Amino acid sequence: MRLLLASSSPRRRELLTLLHRPFDCEVPEVEELRGANENAGDYVTRLAEEKAQTVAQRQQTPCLVIGSDTLISFKGQVLEKPESYEHFSQMMKQLSGQTHQVLTSVSVCQWNGHKVVARETALVTTQVEFAALSQGEIDAYWATGEPHDKAAGYGIQGYGGKFVKRIEGSYFAVVGLPLYETEQLLRMFEMTGEVDER
Repeated sequence: MRLLLASSSPRRRELLTLLHRPFDCEVPEVEELRGANENAGDYVTRLAEEKAQTVAQRQQTPCLVIGSDTLISFKGQVLEKPESYEHFSQMMKQLSGQTHQVLTSVSVCQWNGHKVVARETALVTTQVEFAALSQGEIDAYWATGEPHDKAAGYGIQGYGGKFVKRIEGSYFAVVGLPLYETEQLLRMFEMTGEVDER
């Protein structure tokens, strides 16, 4: 059965190649808008599931689709991608010298050509401790251009990694796709013969 990754993220694409399964990528069309009473875990899980389902529904033949989403939570507040330098600087000051949570959900849905017939989802929470940052470090990081498309304005796998003092949990989940959990979900479908292992 064909395997698809519902993502436009080059980071997720690179990570999925580490599982040594053939797959194709398609960009999901999902409105990322959190409900008024939706907590961070429910929100990131819903987005991962919606990403997988929207790509699945375009397919004419049976397939498995992986969807994933990542967000950052600090003291109960969800930190989105920076809208401006001021927004970015504010978030970096919040995270400076503090521990925040990175929540990543991965969902695998099975599509039979007409409807979703099975779905399995995992939510991974990783604790990330930042070093204390100076305003000069914050400004220099913004100038690299890296923060612009990142949740909370940083990427652990890039220049932003030098601010990370300690993590407790999954490094790959912080990058965007928890490899262990993704592998386990795919194995669940393999046991029923639903994954093409060419």
